[in-house]
Amino acid sequence: MKFVDEATITVQSGNGGPGCTSFRRERFVEKGGPDGGDGGDGGNVILRVDQGKRTLLDYRRQKLFKARNGSPGLGKQKHGKNGTDITLDLPAGTLVSDAETGDTIIDLTQVNETFTIAQGGKGGRGNKRFATATNRAPRYSQPGLPGIELKLKLELKLLADVGIVGLPNAGKSTLISRISAARPKIADYPFTTLTPTLGMVDPGFDEPFAVADIPGLIEGAHEGTGLGITFLKHVERTRILVHLIDASGIDPDKPLEPYELINNEMRKYSDTLAVKEQIIVLNKTDLTGTAEQVNHFKTAINREEIHSISAATGDGCDKLVQIIAQKLGQQPVD
Repeated sequence: MKFVDEATITVQSGNGGPGCTSFRRERFVEKGGPDGGDGGDGGNVILRVDQGKRTLLDYRRQKLFKARNGSPGLGKQKHGKNGTDITLDLPAGTLVSDAETGDTIIDLTQVNETFTIAQGGKGGRGNKRFATATNRAPRYSQPGLPGIELKLKLELKLLADVGIVGLPNAGKSTLISRISAARPKIADYPFTTLTPTLGMVDPGFDEPFAVADIPGLIEGAHEGTGLGITFLKHVERTRILVHLIDASGIDPDKPLEPYELINNEMRKYSDTLAVKEQIIVLNKTDLTGTAEQVNHFKTAINREEIHSISAATGDGCDKLVQIIAQKLGQQPVD
C-alpha cells in the first residue's frame, strides 16, 4: 500500500432536531394541554486511534464525513431520536490541526484513544417544556442547534524509537533490512527509498524497538528540496538518531562535509532535531580503501563514539543493535 502521510478533510456534526409544538387531542380529555416532545441531539464526529491503520490513504479518497442529524420531536411527548455518531479511525501518530488557521487541535498517539472533534447540535425543546402555571398552552418550541463544520488537516508522523538518517545511498535501507525483518527497495541510485520504512528490531535481551529508515536528505531539504520536509517531520518523533555515513564517499580534505550537511538541514528545520541524541555510524567499511577515510573522519570530528559497520556483510551490525538498545535504556552493552 502506498504510504500517505497527509490529507485534508471536512467533518460535519449533525444538526439538532427541532422541538415539537403539539397539544393533546384525545376523546373525553378536556384541556389536554401541550405535549410536544424534544428534538434529538445531532451526532458527534469522533476520532479514534486504530492500531490496524498504517496510512491516511482512505482520507485521500473521501473528503467529507457527516454525522446524522437528530430527529424532530413528536406529539404525545415523544422525543426525537439522537443522530448517529460517526467515528473516523486514524493511525497512531496522527497530528490533527485546523486547516484554516493551522492551529493544532490534538496529537493522537495512543492506541484506542478517542477524541470528539465536532459535537452534535443540541435538540430543541418541545412546547411541553415551556408550560407553566401562568402559561399553560405555549404555542412555541425551540429549533435544534446546528452542528459544527470543520476543515481538518491530518498529518501522520511515524512513531519510531530510532530514525536512520543520512545522505542518499548511505546504506540506510540495507541497514534496516539487515537488523530487522523490513525489506525496503534497495538500488544504487538516489532516492531509492521514497517512503519511510518501519522495522522492528529484536535485540535478543529486551523489548523489540522500532527503527524508521528515513528517505535520503540533501542540501536544502528543510525548504523542500528533494524529498525535503515531507520526511523531516518523521524524524521528530524518534527518541534517538542513527546518523549513517558512507565511509567510501568521505573526502579526506573535507571529511565532515556529509555529516555537517545533514545536521545543518535538521537544525534549520527544527530546534528539537538539533539537540536529539545521535549515534554516528560509518558504513561500507568492507570496501577497499575505506580504512584511511574512516581515520580522516575520526580525527576531524574528535569524538570517541564513532561506530564502523558494513550493512552489506553484517559486520558490526549486531554490536550496533546492542548500542542502540543501551541508548534506549535497555540492557547495557557487554
